[in-house]
Amino acid sequence: MFQVSKRRLGRNGPEVSAIGLGCMGMSEFYVGGTEAESIATIHHALDRGVNFLDTADMYGWGKNEELVGRAIADHRDEVFLATKFGNVRGPNGEFLGVRGDPEYVRSACEASLKRLNVDVIDLYYQHRVDPNVHIEDTVGEMSRLKEEGKIRFLGLSEASPRTIRAAYATSPITAVQTELSLWSRDAEEDVLPTVRDLGIGYVAYSPLGRGFLTGQFKSPDDFPEDDYRRNHPRFQGENFEKNIALVREVEALAREKDCTTAQLALAWVLAKGDDIVPIPGTKHRKYLDDNIGALEVKLSDEDLRRLDEILPPGAAAGERYAAQSMATIDR
Repeated sequence: MFQVSKRRLGRNGPEVSAIGLGCMGMSEFYVGGTEAESIATIHHALDRGVNFLDTADMYGWGKNEELVGRAIADHRDEVFLATKFGNVRGPNGEFLGVRGDPEYVRSACEASLKRLNVDVIDLYYQHRVDPNVHIEDTVGEMSRLKEEGKIRFLGLSEASPRTIRAAYATSPITAVQTELSLWSRDAEEDVLPTVRDLGIGYVAYSPLGRGFLTGQFKSPDDFPEDDYRRNHPRFQGENFEKNIALVREVEALAREKDCTTAQLALAWVLAKGDDIVPIPGTKHRKYLDDNIGALEVKLSDEDLRRLDEILPPGAAAGERYAAQSMATIDR
């Protein structure tokens, strides 16, 4: 089995695996799987050269950071570890809003270091932008944590171009993470040009459309009752039917290319630029291997043109989040 190649995060940033591993679903939102299989998946990722692991303090109320911490305990030197702060949750998982005030930034970082059982976080993102705090104040505190050796690189998630530029003027930003896939192409319009102008790396989350672009789902009933995707507009009713029709067209092209639908969808993200690192999530080794296989799928100009015809910007039916979550996106 080939080893995963590397990509540089931004003009002057670190080298990380060309595909990362999103760990969120190992602890919350997606059902199925076990902790043992999740940890085995992380270890298998490291064996294959996937060293870029992505978690956040809100995933499973901190449980995901603890799981990742256990998994990498004997592998710290092999891992480029990213986590996030800013989405505040209560004791029962309820969403309490977004915080980016310096006091919270510091306390969140200390808590993540403890849960992860590490001395330093490689890449620390603000998960969502706090509209009530100047981004300069948030990033200023992140910079102080960097000076103290608690974090190595600074990142932003779901930040608008205006916020990215204001943050970058305060302190070097290494990576910006937003959603990018064949059915979520908003970033192409202004976020990608902004980060490229500034020399910031780009991390694409949900590059498989929360699993929709794998072709595994045929109806909304394929999701268990407690799977959070049932609450997503794109997975409901008429929207589901419209979106699944588009995926079937992607499936047909994947058959022609002799690859899986997931590999084709990931190959499209990878083809958008060498400065883009997708972080598909999985908690199963077989899907991890499938995702890595996308690096061997070469898309011609004609392939890219056909995918643009099938899923041009704005083609997906429905918002990418429910209304409450969309309200936290900095736009």
